[in-house]
Amino acid sequence: MKLDKIEEEISSSSSRVRLLGRKSSNSSSSESRWVDGSEVDLDDESKQHQNEGREGYGSVRRRSLTKKPKSLDSLDVEAMEIAGTHAQHSKDLSFWPTAALAFKTLGVVYGDMGTSPLYVFADVFSKVPIGSDVDVLGALSLVMYTIALIPLAKYVFIVLKANDNGEGGTFALYSLICRYANVNLLPNRQQADENISSYRLRLPTPELERALKIKDTLERAPSLKKVLLVLVLLGTSMIIGDGILTPAISVMSAISGLQGQINGFGTGALVGISIVVLVALFSIQRFGTNKVGFMFSPVLALWFFSLGSIGIYNIIKYDITVLRAFNPAYIYYFFTRNGKAAWSSLGGCVLCITGAEAMFADLGHFTVPAIQIAFTSVVFPCLLLAYMGQAAYLLKNPTSYSRVFYDSVPDSLFWPVFVIATLAAMIASQAMISATFSCVKQSMALGCFPRLKIIHTSRKFMGQIYIPVINWFLMIMCIVVVSIFQSTTDIANAYGIAEVGVMMVSTTLVTLVMLLIWQTNLFLAFCFLLVFGSVELIYMSSVLSKIFEGGWLPLAFATFFLSVMYTWNYGSVLKYRSEVKEKVSLHLMLELGSDLGTVRVPGLGLLYNELVQGIPSIFVQFLLGLPALHSTIVFVCIKYVPIPVVPQEERFLFRRVCPKDYHMFRCIARYGYKDVRKEDHHAFEQLLIESLKTFLRREAIETALESEGHLTEDMDSASAKQVDHDELRIPLMDEQYFEETGISASQEAAAAALPSSYMSLTEDPSLEYELAALREATESGCTYLLGHGYVRANKNSFFFKKLVINYLYAFLRKNCRGGTANMRVPHTNIIQVGRTYMV
Repeated sequence: MKLDKIEEEISSSSSRVRLLGRKSSNSSSSESRWVDGSEVDLDDESKQHQNEGREGYGSVRRRSLTKKPKSLDSLDVEAMEIAGTHAQHSKDLSFWPTAALAFKTLGVVYGDMGTSPLYVFADVFSKVPIGSDVDVLGALSLVMYTIALIPLAKYVFIVLKANDNGEGGTFALYSLICRYANVNLLPNRQQADENISSYRLRLPTPELERALKIKDTLERAPSLKKVLLVLVLLGTSMIIGDGILTPAISVMSAISGLQGQINGFGTGALVGISIVVLVALFSIQRFGTNKVGFMFSPVLALWFFSLGSIGIYNIIKYDITVLRAFNPAYIYYFFTRNGKAAWSSLGGCVLCITGAEAMFADLGHFTVPAIQIAFTSVVFPCLLLAYMGQAAYLLKNPTSYSRVFYDSVPDSLFWPVFVIATLAAMIASQAMISATFSCVKQSMALGCFPRLKIIHTSRKFMGQIYIPVINWFLMIMCIVVVSIFQSTTDIANAYGIAEVGVMMVSTTLVTLVMLLIWQTNLFLAFCFLLVFGSVELIYMSSVLSKIFEGGWLPLAFATFFLSVMYTWNYGSVLKYRSEVKEKVSLHLMLELGSDLGTVRVPGLGLLYNELVQGIPSIFVQFLLGLPALHSTIVFVCIKYVPIPVVPQEERFLFRRVCPKDYHMFRCIARYGYKDVRKEDHHAFEQLLIESLKTFLRREAIETALESEGHLTEDMDSASAKQVDHDELRIPLMDEQYFEETGISASQEAAAAALPSSYMSLTEDPSLEYELAALREATESGCTYLLGHGYVRANKNSFFFKKLVINYLYAFLRKNCRGGTANMRVPHTNIIQVGRTYMV
């Protein structure tokens, strides 16, 4: 009929979306809502960026004067969620539950740091020969103050407080920054997102002007956005690299104790047993962090008790004067005596804080108080006693540095300690494996990693997840590393680079959070960066000197994962911008009429797309390819916002697309990167339909209020806001109430605010007509319209761009988890089309 106009619109390169329709009269200029058959789109991308630039702290200034009510479009509906998973366990735990959780952290978070006494002094004194007591006391003092400065002062008391509503890691810091400044390269941010209560934007303070300047600088410089993204991806890549190196070095260090105890136990046996232990370790990951932590925590508690007890025994037996190492002057004596060799030994010293980043990265599995209690009361004192005991032994036996841990253990306790050490080494790997799972999930939610299957292993704690593909990849790479290096020395050289690299990234991001979000005093923020940044930079200068002695390994891992994540983000951004550029003009849709140039048959069509605004061009493919179209169309967008959890009552945004007789709507389902999605298409359909009915009723109320003009200008605005808030808090899915009354609870609450002269909503013919049409469409069945957008580089593009887009990104997209697998929809209910965008 009029489909030729559609084809002309698609072929025209100058096609742009136009501004049509009028806004609702009570919509502010800073927020657009669709309630009267019109949709506001931007003419071009520059206007979109201009509008995005007004978000963030601009809204903070407005909100400092008056608190805005929640949007009428935010629906009180739970979509695809596990019941009860949004309960924030980190806020309401009493002492005993917190203590129990702190006990579990021993088996998940602190295993890596707890097993470092197995190899720290062996690696340090392989670079610095012991010539006098100053060497031993200096190395001990260096280890003690490193632990006190980085894990205790930096992470326990500062970095843990930079969590994003209980979620930690580099991507949690990145999401905080993205929430306060529009630095995300994916242009799908909406100002309505700022109304989500968990955004928690700060009100103006004396330091606000400085924060605003930093925000404007970040938003106006595309190069800074890319640098920030690369920095975050680099930190995440190194955490994944830690997940490979930690199991390898921990297990090999524990098993190596047999080399001096059993005659003929050589390198081949060491490698073979280590591989068997690694396979067993990764095989139990599928049981989940909670069960693994419950099984492992008693072992780690016994391990820390053993470390402390053996340390006290060695201090008393060999040399109690080792306590002199509390004097930091011995660090100075150590460097003046050994010079460059002392600087080289820093690569071994840094191994004493391996796993410190896991305290922050694994925060989503536990709570801040639990991690703080466990470290300050158990981990920190036991580690100090262990290192002091080994140093006391070395003061009397300086030639035993290569096996100082096992040699310092009393002979009668060797085998029990060996068994516990082996189990502890397996558990040590759990910290970085869990952190790797968390980082990968966060990066997936923020559009920086290909979609993978995620299994949520706990219905009580949302952060406890298991990713099969990542788990088996880590296992294979651990086996490869152990088989190739066959020694803990070279693995230790590699390990230091990955650990210090992650710490430097976290220091930089936390400093930015201090200035932009916490609005910390400039001097304090500078001191944080200067103190911890300088220490980490010194350590990095030392470990980088070992690049040719195994240090290249974490750099290779980081480069690989950085390439994967940046390629996925780069391709996704180009794809989204192409869809925005080629979206269909509403002017054309209005010319086609309500029949859309085809036949409308009863049925509900859910068209999934990534656009948060506008009609996707893939919709045209359905118009051209299908002989008929459903009577009701809903454009569904699953969108992740840079917060951990979106409250249930603020999950959905519904908007009307085109006039009422088109029966077309937009539904944006907003999720945080920590939210749990359990897709069941029947439940989702029911929730969406009920939510759409509620939206229609609310829209009718607002239209009646506007058209009749019964709202006076002197109406108390506070009472109007209260009505809005009360309405949004009423549950919509109370089936018993629906059955008894036949109308929604929100309709009743809103209708109560209307004057008695208003016609009852149940008598509104327009509303009844739309509800009847929706009911008929629902009874006819629901069909999922999936549009697959592909991107290819233009012929005149650079070779590197063609390589990245046409091959690397295409390979990742082809092999990632598809939308049909996520939704679990029968194939008979799915219609799929594809379209290629030239970028």
